[in-house]
Amino acid sequence: MVKKSTPHFDQESKNFLKPDYIFESSWEVCNKVGGIYTVLSSRAKTLQDEMRDRIVFIGPDFWKENESPYFSEDSSLFAEWQWHAKEQGLKVRVGRWTIPGEPIAVLVDFAPYFEQKNDIYGWLWEHYQVDSLHAYGDYDEASMFSYAAALVVESFYHWSIERGAFDNSTKVIYHANEWMCGLGALYINNKLPQIGTIFTTHATSIGRSIAGNMKPLYDYLFAYNGDQMAFELNMQSKHSIEKQTALHVDCFTTVSDITANECKELLDKPVDVVLPNGFDNSFVPKGTSFTSKRKKARQRLLDVANALLGEQLGDDTLIVSTSGRYEFRNKGIDVFVEAMNRLLRDKDLKKKVVAFIEVPGWVGEPRKDLQERLKSAAGTAQWEGSLEVPMVTHWLHNMSHDNVLSMMKYYDMHNRPEDKVKVIFLPCYLDGKDGIVNMTYYDLVLGNDLCVYPSYYEPWGYTPLEAIAFRVPCITTDLAGFGLWANKEFGHSGELSDGVKVIHRTDYNYSEVADLIKETVAEFSNLPQKSVEACRKKAEELSKKALWSEFIKYYHQAYDIALRKAEERKNK
Repeated sequence: MVKKSTPHFDQESKNFLKPDYIFESSWEVCNKVGGIYTVLSSRAKTLQDEMRDRIVFIGPDFWKENESPYFSEDSSLFAEWQWHAKEQGLKVRVGRWTIPGEPIAVLVDFAPYFEQKNDIYGWLWEHYQVDSLHAYGDYDEASMFSYAAALVVESFYHWSIERGAFDNSTKVIYHANEWMCGLGALYINNKLPQIGTIFTTHATSIGRSIAGNMKPLYDYLFAYNGDQMAFELNMQSKHSIEKQTALHVDCFTTVSDITANECKELLDKPVDVVLPNGFDNSFVPKGTSFTSKRKKARQRLLDVANALLGEQLGDDTLIVSTSGRYEFRNKGIDVFVEAMNRLLRDKDLKKKVVAFIEVPGWVGEPRKDLQERLKSAAGTAQWEGSLEVPMVTHWLHNMSHDNVLSMMKYYDMHNRPEDKVKVIFLPCYLDGKDGIVNMTYYDLVLGNDLCVYPSYYEPWGYTPLEAIAFRVPCITTDLAGFGLWANKEFGHSGELSDGVKVIHRTDYNYSEVADLIKETVAEFSNLPQKSVEACRKKAEELSKKALWSEFIKYYHQAYDIALRKAEERKNK
């Protein structure tokens, strides 16, 4: 029996210190590259409703001459400060992030600071012993952005003090996300001690690296030394900035209990608060609109499958999918393919299954032959057999070395006409302009019957939360933060009848997980419609417990912790 947790701070929340201003920085502000974009953009409306333009997001400005699709510039916002910032040499653009709530966003050009890089890293070593000597890849770029973001806050704070908008009693928070923003958090900690600092690691860099390098993470977590592993895996600099930021900020946070344990063991610092990732369901269609959009999504997925396979799969086909970043082992893509291979050979399977793998790979171009077929009378055309390589919708740059296609080839999975299970790799961002599906992810996900996310390393897990918000039951694991949270809510390990099946996963039970996925999909395919609808209803009910309106209280606790420490410094 899993005990359902209750926040210990509910009774104290009325006494929390509340910020007058929040500055929050992330590489993914107005920059849609990963899950943190979803965290921030879906939470923004809740905070904007509370703060009313007193929350300012800071992101990197690398759009230059191109217009960002996520940012709308407004020169009237903080107009006087913008002039002041330019006089100081800060290259900023101020506007609004084009998401629900439309919060204020400041994009900063960090390129000018590369010439000061060595001096900045020297200062970082001198004050916080951060090792930047082993930096490579995106470390320099992220660090220069982080430094520039901190200069934005420093400039705005001093300007506000000078003009009387801020005084000594003004409560200000600086919230940095991921190791990429650690340098800025340490700069604020040093230069503006009156500001409360929060650092959120959404996944430890060294934990992700251990898992990604095929090393067992969980059974040996207690024995791993983070510093030693960083040296072994050539991750010294990222690990160093992450660890020192965690140790020195006022409030250190992460997104789930499973990652909190990882932080304690690998960063030698327990988190102060767990900030679970919520969801904003305001854009989920309702009523007849939902029914219409679901029908349209299913039809599109079947049209693509039929054109690729040269078949006439009907609406009774079970549509299954997995999605997320292309981390073959960490996201459980390998075990998904394994499970579909076993399902393919399951003689008891009654329905035809189409399983989509929707992860962006090294995509080349949409298939012209598939585009031609899709232009004809979709759903009615009689094809003369399947297209060549009927497992992929877009040509890849590395067809012969791609993990998904290689595993399917190894298992002789070629989507033959007699196969009841077809697996289709859709290796691109679903932004509505991919050339084949031409629908956004959120417009497409509700067309699934069942989603599968068998992650090995997953600090939270937005994909299963998004699925259930669109009333799609899903399978996940208890190595995902979301899976652990779901188990707590249920009071037991999630089952299909709960809307979320939570499979127990360890370092070594890969084969058992594949079998359980296979059995669950087969079980779902045989459910009567009434039971399917009950599953869908349960999934939707659980998603409502993970709305930001439910989870924002954890952020209030983090703000309170950071502000109280800042107050202590002021009073010394």
